[in-house]
Amino acid sequence: MVDVVGVVDVVDVVVVGSVNRDYVCRVDSLPAPGETVLGGQASVGSGGKGGNQAVAASLLGARTALVARVGRDDDGRAVTRDLAEAWVDTREVLPTATRTGLAFVMVDATGENSIVVAPGANELLEPATTSRAVRELLRPPGVVVTQAEIPEAAFDAAVRAAAETGCRAVVNLAPYRPVAADVLALCDPLVVNESEAGGLLGRRVRGAAAACDAVVDLAARCRSAVVTVGAEGAVVGEGTRVTHVPAHEVPVVDTTGAGDAFTGAVAAALSAGRDLVDAVRLGVRAGSFAVQRPGAQASFARGADLGTGPLRERA
Repeated sequence: MVDVVGVVDVVDVVVVGSVNRDYVCRVDSLPAPGETVLGGQASVGSGGKGGNQAVAASLLGARTALVARVGRDDDGRAVTRDLAEAWVDTREVLPTATRTGLAFVMVDATGENSIVVAPGANELLEPATTSRAVRELLRPPGVVVTQAEIPEAAFDAAVRAAAETGCRAVVNLAPYRPVAADVLALCDPLVVNESEAGGLLGRRVRGAAAACDAVVDLAARCRSAVVTVGAEGAVVGEGTRVTHVPAHEVPVVDTTGAGDAFTGAVAAALSAGRDLVDAVRLGVRAGSFAVQRPGAQASFARGADLGTGPLRERA
């Protein structure tokens, strides 16, 4: 591990997204409305979909920078330090007068979770600085990654800046919200789970068979699409070509951050020249690795964990 990240002029992956300090408690079962339950082990760590995806890509060897906002508080300093220790370039993780985003996470005995996010400084990420950062940090064939945990204007700016710089936009539409058709058209790939796919298509999507149908319709709206289907892996849509990438059965300890491990790995692989199906294969393996361990960023794989070695050697 390192104390500070070495700043580089150009990176392979730019993640535009949220960062949070995660407060996690394990429970036997998630409480029903109005119910109080006694928890077990509690922990504090760094998270947020943007921070998680940046760490996941960086640990696999991609030179990764994060564009995000934190508070001038202990949580902000801790989040930034954890990113730097994972070799993420934090020059665009800027402190603000608003508190750092917080996530309150409960994880039950089966590994399922329930999460409430207080966005805090994440809501201050703005489109002009987002576009500038992408243009300064990335060159083709680089990859921009973003998610819907940031303001809509910054989200749209990140996707458009990727297209304007000739780079690829990996867009994780989580949590789901409607997206303008011209922004959706630039996603390559759009990465959604079954629920998010259903929100876009206006119908129920459940299981790999339904995902195979869904991904064809989604790929007609964007450059490519991926639907994740939990223990069944993921389905890739490129035009009318559909590929199901299955996952191996593994013991599940904690699903927190598994989707981010998947997306970060896909971005890292694409930035190293892998094709989309091969990138998704790596993403499925990274997600399966993560669910076997507690926490978000603490559960993410390095290349050696997946038997691949780093996608790139670090300078």
